Amino acid sequence: MSQEWLFQSAAELGRGIERGEIDPLALARTYLDAIEGHPLRDRIYSAVTAERAMAEARAASERARKGLRLGPLDGVPISWKDLFDSAGTATEAGSAHLKGRVPDRDAEVLENATMAGLVCLGKTHMSELAFSGLGYNPVTETPPCVNDASAVPGGSSSGAATSVAFGLAAAGMGSDTGGSVRIPSAWNDLVGLKTTHGLLSLRGVVPLCETFDTVGPLCRTVEDAALFLAVLGGGKAPDLQGASLEGRRFLVLESVGMEDVRDIPRKGFERAVAAIREAGGQVDHGDIPEVAEAMPLAACLFTVDAYAQWRDVIEAAPDLMYHEILDRFRAGAKFSGVQYVQDWMKLRALRKAYLERTAGYDAVIVPTSPVMPPELERLKTDHVYYVTENLLALRNTRIGNLMGLCALTVPTGVPSTGIMLLGAPMSEARILRLGAALQEALNAQG
Repeated sequence: MSQEWLFQSAAELGRGIERGEIDPLALARTYLDAIEGHPLRDRIYSAVTAERAMAEARAASERARKGLRLGPLDGVPISWKDLFDSAGTATEAGSAHLKGRVPDRDAEVLENATMAGLVCLGKTHMSELAFSGLGYNPVTETPPCVNDASAVPGGSSSGAATSVAFGLAAAGMGSDTGGSVRIPSAWNDLVGLKTTHGLLSLRGVVPLCETFDTVGPLCRTVEDAALFLAVLGGGKAPDLQGASLEGRRFLVLESVGMEDVRDIPRKGFERAVAAIREAGGQVDHGDIPEVAEAMPLAACLFTVDAYAQWRDVIEAAPDLMYHEILDRFRAGAKFSGVQYVQDWMKLRALRKAYLERTAGYDAVIVPTSPVMPPELERLKTDHVYYVTENLLALRNTRIGNLMGLCALTVPTGVPSTGIMLLGAPMSEARILRLGAALQEALNAQG
């Protein structure tokens, strides 16, 4: 029975603990043994915190025995992307520039999770300083995609996704600046939640672009995503009971979102759209001009923020960084302060217009990624392939970051494809209810 735990949802594990059918100590030991014996261990985990995990599991076991559980996920083991500070454990953000960096305090979201009884299994590999959507990191490690051993897993939360997909964590905590939760979730058949910027604390999270960085879970179900949202923020989980697609209105964003979508992601998306309609949802197709106007602004806004954050560190030893990532950071040097401020002024106006134009819809929907996971070996040698696949992979997810939205990716049932639901800022509860109903509708399709 214990091996089955490795692929159950976090909520299912929590319910098993509540019923007395699962001992948190045995559960943590099962995960740690699975990690230790897995051939991909060192390609997924940058550090395994076995001692911490067993201590936390022991405390959870005692609480469960006394009927004093802290919440529905008390005793559930999860992984953390290697940009969340964890006291006494190296937090290096996939970068040689931060090698040997050991914080003395947990990130605030990790503190919140610990207070809710979650068990920390360790830290997972990621793209260098989180600045790539592919998950390829020649400086540290590159996990494989769960559906294609020759392909990259998506990034930058690559290890976070694969720790779950390969049964080495009940969920993975990641970050999303331009798609870093949603791309690896989609490519590894997981649910990924991009939270509204500012909703969850970034204290103790190694930054990339502080004006866009967000924190969110990669997990098996929308129910799990709702529970982890509450855990990370120290609040109450959205109520998903009675969630339905009946009468809900969705807009397929044809311009930008549906351009250059490859055949397999399109097939998965169409399957999900059919499920929405079969469940009573209304699906319209249309254009949102503000999205097309906003997309070019990313070149300035993301790179200037990132390079301002990391220029001094990077330029002190540029040879430590993979050249493709180095080029992305250095792109921020070519923009003036005037342009940066003007682009932000323009983006704020576009965000306002976008919300007015989409106010009549429950969610805007697009394929999470227009492309399938790219081939690792080709990425290593083909510069044009690397650049084009990275930019295209992140194109649809970037809509959510630019527009300041919350977003949820749900597996379509076609391997390595997802449908993304984009919602208004701070509307996580609504988007999670829609996602829960959609996941149920897709599961009913078989």
